[in-house]
Amino acid sequence: MTEVTTDPYSGLQLVELSHVWGHGVPSMPGDSDVRMVRSVKHGQHGVMAHKITTVMHTGTHMNAPLHLIQKGGDLASIAPDRLFGNGAILDVPKKPWEVITADDLENASPGVKPGDIVVIVTGWHHKYSDALEYWGESPGLSKEAAAWLVKMDAKLVAMDTAQIDHPLATSLGPHRGGPLMNRLVAEYKKATGLDPKVEHPEWNVAHKTLLAAGIPTVEQVGGDVDVLKGKRATLAATPWKFENGDACPVRLVAITDSSGACRIESGN
Repeated sequence: MTEVTTDPYSGLQLVELSHVWGHGVPSMPGDSDVRMVRSVKHGQHGVMAHKITTVMHTGTHMNAPLHLIQKGGDLASIAPDRLFGNGAILDVPKKPWEVITADDLENASPGVKPGDIVVIVTGWHHKYSDALEYWGESPGLSKEAAAWLVKMDAKLVAMDTAQIDHPLATSLGPHRGGPLMNRLVAEYKKATGLDPKVEHPEWNVAHKTLLAAGIPTVEQVGGDVDVLKGKRATLAATPWKFENGDACPVRLVAITDSSGACRIESGN
């Protein structure tokens, strides 16, 4: 069921852009699963509390510059104005292993304005699962596309894929400590006829380009994002104020007007 909530006072609509998080969510190959126990239970104590062990890069999550940039800013240092603002939800449909180019972003509706929050929707969120396909065959952002987003002064970049970069540009493929997915390189070569070391020679280059520019990223956007493809909205992200934190699960919500306008005023 589509979860679009209408505020009865303002008439503004709120749309969920996050996957449900909890036990059993997809975890990056090489990472442990989320582990949850009810350390205190209603039946025994009349109250409930969970104990959780997790990698922070699970589900819909935000990455601070510190994630890939040595001495980069942590989650606590991200300015609140980067977490709220007007933006574009770009409809950029992609097939397995395709690359998102700067031209794709520049030509996608509804168009990116300087200072926007940018959400890139490839359709990959429909494959969200613990599957070889979801992790290893996703499309990814090119270095040039990331540089274009930096040029547009994007305040935050979010994608519906498992990672910002093409999987063959990450450690899932033939990079640092990889391949974490042993069959990935052979499958890529067989399906595309391309050499991953030639096509994707730099490790996490798109993600590093964004984070080096101080642009936080959100990976694994989901929820009801299809409702807003090709539209503008006001977006709000709520990460932890985590000192020395490189990443954390995040709630991402879009706010729209039923008329299709974007009417969060500047306050001036």
